Amino acid sequence: MSLPRHSVAFIDLVRLSLRIFRTKPTRTFLTILGMSIGIGTVVFLVSLGYGLQYILIGKLTTSQDSLTTLSASYPAESSLNISTSTVAKIAGFPGAVETSAVAEFSGILTIGDSSGLVPIVRVAEESVFRLSGITPDIGTPLRAGKDDVVISAQALTLLNQKADSNMLGKAVRVELYLPNPDGTVTSVAIERPFTVAGIMSGAQEPPLVIIPTGSLSVPAPSYKEVFIRAEDSQALVTLRDLLTQQGFIISANIDLVMQAEKITNIITIVLAVFGITALIVSAIGMFNTMLIGFIERTYEIGIMKAVGATNANVRDLFFVESGVIGLLGGTGGLTIGIALSMITNAVLNFISVQMGGKTFNLFILPFWFGTFVFLISIVIGIIAGLLPAFRASRLSPREAFTKQ
Repeated sequence: MSLPRHSVAFIDLVRLSLRIFRTKPTRTFLTILGMSIGIGTVVFLVSLGYGLQYILIGKLTTSQDSLTTLSASYPAESSLNISTSTVAKIAGFPGAVETSAVAEFSGILTIGDSSGLVPIVRVAEESVFRLSGITPDIGTPLRAGKDDVVISAQALTLLNQKADSNMLGKAVRVELYLPNPDGTVTSVAIERPFTVAGIMSGAQEPPLVIIPTGSLSVPAPSYKEVFIRAEDSQALVTLRDLLTQQGFIISANIDLVMQAEKITNIITIVLAVFGITALIVSAIGMFNTMLIGFIERTYEIGIMKAVGATNANVRDLFFVESGVIGLLGGTGGLTIGIALSMITNAVLNFISVQMGGKTFNLFILPFWFGTFVFLISIVIGIIAGLLPAFRASRLSPREAFTKQ
C-alpha cells in the first residue's frame, strides 16, 4: 500500500532550499562568489563598451541638426572658393532647409599687450556650431547679437595666453587680411573689440579664431565651406549626390556617427564575449555544485518521498535552490560590476583633473542591460539545477536507500 502524496507549500520549499546555507555554507558561498565574479565581469566589460560608444559619438555630434547636415567645400588642390551666388544656389536645392557659409582668412589677433598672426580666422554665423555639431570645451559658442569670438587653445598659446576659464570675457581685437580679385591682400581692422566666449581645447584644433559674420562691414568676398541642413535623411542622400556633381567634397556627421557605432559595437561585442566566457565558467561551477548536492542528498530525497512528497515537490526544491543561488549571484555580480566601474571612473577622473583635463564617464551601464543580466543570472541558476532536479524527481525511495 503506497502512502498518500501531499503537496509541499512554496514557503516550505524556500525554507528547505535555504537550508543549504547552514549545511554547506562554504561551498554555497564559493558558488555564489564564482557566479558573482562572472556576472560582474560581463557588467564591467560591457559598461566599458557602452562608455566608449557614448564618448566617441558624443564627440562627433552635439546636436540633432548636425546629423542631417552636410559640409561642402572644394578640393584643397583646386584653390577654388565658394562664391555668394553659389551659396544661394545651394540654398535652393531640393531638400535643403538651412545653410551656413564659412569664410576663412588669416589675420592679426591682439589680447592685451600680446599680438600674433593667426593663420585661420573663420567668419561664420552663430548657427555653424549647431549645424557642425562642434561646441567649445570651455565657455559657449557664438551668441546672436553679441561681439563674441571662439578661439582655439593653440591660438592662445601663440599669444602666450593660458587656455582656461580665466580667459573668458577677455577683450580681443582682430585685423583681417582679405584677398582681392587681383591677388593682392587688403588689411582690414575691425574697430570694435570682441569678447572671448568660448575656447576649443582639443589637441586636433589648429590655431584659429571664429568671429561672427555680422562683424564685417561688407559681405565676405568668398567662402571656404558651407554647411547645408537637409530636411531628412532621404533628402541628405539627394543633396549629397547633387553637391558631388557640382565638384564639392562632401563630409557628413551621420557617416562618422554610423562608422563609430559599427566600431564601438564590435568592441562591445568582443568585450562581452570575454565576459560571457567568465560567466560560462562560473555557470559550470554552479552546475557541478548542484549535481554534487543531488548525489549527497539521495537519502534525504528518499525520506521526503517516503513520507509523501510528490515528484514535483522534489523537482521544485532543486529549482528553487538553484534559482536562489542564481538570484544572489546576479545581485552580487551587479554590485561588483557597478562598484568596479564607479571606482575606475573616479580614479580616471581624478587623474584627468590633476592633468588639467575634464571629468568623464568611461563606464556606462544602461538600465535595460543591468536588468537583462540580473534576469539571465536567475535563468542560468535554474538551468544549472535542471538535470539534478529531474534526476531527483524520478528517484524512487527504494533507489535512494539502495544508493546509500
